[in-house]
Amino acid sequence: MTNDFLPASDFFAQVDWNSKIYLLLRHAERNHITPQDKDFGAHVGLTERGRRQAVSLGRVFPAFGDAVYFSSPVGRCVETAQCIAEGRKLAGYMDGAGASITVTPLDALGDFFVRDVPAYEQTLREGFYEGICKWLESGEHDAFYPLHERAEQMREMMFAKADSRFNIFVTHDAWIVPCLSHFCGLKFEPKCWMNFLTGLAFEVPEKGNIKVAPVTAMETGWLHF
Repeated sequence: MTNDFLPASDFFAQVDWNSKIYLLLRHAERNHITPQDKDFGAHVGLTERGRRQAVSLGRVFPAFGDAVYFSSPVGRCVETAQCIAEGRKLAGYMDGAGASITVTPLDALGDFFVRDVPAYEQTLREGFYEGICKWLESGEHDAFYPLHERAEQMREMMFAKADSRFNIFVTHDAWIVPCLSHFCGLKFEPKCWMNFLTGLAFEVPEKGNIKVAPVTAMETGWLHF
């Protein structure tokens, strides 16, 4: 296990060409969410810098191999996936032999770990980072499914949804942090969190064991508050 995020460009440079890649990413940089937001930021979109960052990530994907894109239904996640796809096109590769890029919204990517919606909303009101960290520490929380079992189910869901060379899933930090904790052993605190365009990659070879790595498209995978 490691506490270091691998730059996405380095990760793609070393993957086996016969492997399938499943990338679970947080959306790109968004505008600020205030405590007064009644929908907990569901309407908040990407910044212009966030859009540029996502396009830049798309440019470092290997040109060889088809890609499919899934996202949380929330707009900033859909937009992030679209920008990644745009970056691949700008780098000279058109997915689907020239077909237009399709991002498939998945409700599961919006709330995969939520077991009790009122309890989850109460957790958001009382302190998002603190509530998530308590869940990470114990693996149990009234608002969420058991962490370790559900993280395994997240991976199984991704594998079942797609079978392309590159399979990109864009969601929220709340659902990536538990996966980074479970699969990579990373530790999080309310003032030490994961960055935008950061997550984990599963490398699935034709033969042999699945590899997993924490990856980031940013200068660092960490945010410090």
